[in-house]
Amino acid sequence: MKHRGRHRRRRQGRALRAVLAGTALSLTAAATLISASQAEVTDGPGALRTLDSPAARGELRLTGDRVPAAWLDRLSSAMGRPATVDAVLGSAGGELRDAADCGAGERAALPVAPAATRAYCWDEADVRGWRPGAVTTSAGAGEDGRWGGRRVIASAWTSEAGDGADDGRAPVDGPGADDAGGENGDGEGARRADGGGMGAAATGRTLSRVVFVDTDAPGRPRHVSALLVVPVDGGRDYRGLASPVSGMAWYRDKLLVTAGAGDRAALYVYDVDRLLRAGVGGDAVGRVPGGWSAHGYRYVLPAVAAYRPAAGGPRPAALSLDRTTTPDSVVAAERVPADAARPARLWRYALREEPADAGPLAADRAGHIDAVEAYETRATGIGGVLAHRPAGSGRGAWYLSHAAGAPAGRAALGRQNGEGAEVVECGADRSRHCWSADARSLAYREDTGEVWSQSGRMLFALPLSSLDASLH
Repeated sequence: MKHRGRHRRRRQGRALRAVLAGTALSLTAAATLISASQAEVTDGPGALRTLDSPAARGELRLTGDRVPAAWLDRLSSAMGRPATVDAVLGSAGGELRDAADCGAGERAALPVAPAATRAYCWDEADVRGWRPGAVTTSAGAGEDGRWGGRRVIASAWTSEAGDGADDGRAPVDGPGADDAGGENGDGEGARRADGGGMGAAATGRTLSRVVFVDTDAPGRPRHVSALLVVPVDGGRDYRGLASPVSGMAWYRDKLLVTAGAGDRAALYVYDVDRLLRAGVGGDAVGRVPGGWSAHGYRYVLPAVAAYRPAAGGPRPAALSLDRTTTPDSVVAAERVPADAARPARLWRYALREEPADAGPLAADRAGHIDAVEAYETRATGIGGVLAHRPAGSGRGAWYLSHAAGAPAGRAALGRQNGEGAEVVECGADRSRHCWSADARSLAYREDTGEVWSQSGRMLFALPLSSLDASLH
């Protein structure tokens, strides 16, 4: 039986590689046709420029705020003990389909070059009404790169019911706002930001969820969702995170997620060991008659902390973990439109060497977090960032997926440092529009050497070495 199973997996692997190779060839032909009919961008982003001035660095400062421990304890007491990793992953009911079982229209979202070596698609029913956001992996969750003994991908999705947190609404209070009792208080003043009472319906409001994908599951990868929420009313209730998640990083037991301009926080912190069960169905979010609701999902993940940006400072649009530095760090990028008259900024925050409830970023005694490295780049429309320093190398590089005025929504992918820039090229005319159908986040998994991303309904991976080989 074991031999037959092994031979069957080998046949499936060969079939999948053939499908992905065929997809790459057809996408390369399409990219050639597109770029042949439109002017190619010939001026690349160039070398990174270091930001050294105290004023420029000061704009990158964050200030941390904790959700009061009493709030979190009260919420857990009311909802029940957090679910274990085994219980959460064991309850995964959804499955991803291998690329060979995905439609040609779905596979069209994959990169032209370098070609994906692993790819899966989401069932339409699982993502209908939701748009894809950031991805990260359990590579930083522990020394073995696993969560609960399994390799897991975290995929963020934002509802399409609202226009997101950048729609001009009044800013939403994050944890630690003055009326919430401060960093260590037990204030009673905070109320639901959506203005609703118990179980205010989520219809028309933007929500975000994180989907945990167990890539070690037998057969196809299996997944389970948790709605991202923020405790309010002293921990007696919660509201949904009313912001798209364009960047995300997983370090130890903490998830860092980006927040949009409509939120007073720039980043939220979630503790993956605090997944709580919501037993009441329906579209409501929060406390409802008979228990708790999470817009129809089984679990909620409540925020445990947040980071506020400096006045006038940039908000991270892209985020990823870098474990090639000492200490480990998180890198961030802002998204600047193509017609902006200024460069975009890239920067790095150091991570705490010891776990802390206040959040994973290294802070001074006043709770301030300062960038330990910062640059400017001429790349525009940045959707994904990762930094990597090969073993034995004295210099690292920054990888960016960015819109770059891409035709038909196809993005560019390149590598930059202080000496210059290289861009992935494809097709007979060496088009630079080779990446996925849109510029999304990047996540590096060092134990497998893979870069993960998602586009449309496709979740995919490819070796970092193949990305480097495609640069020109």
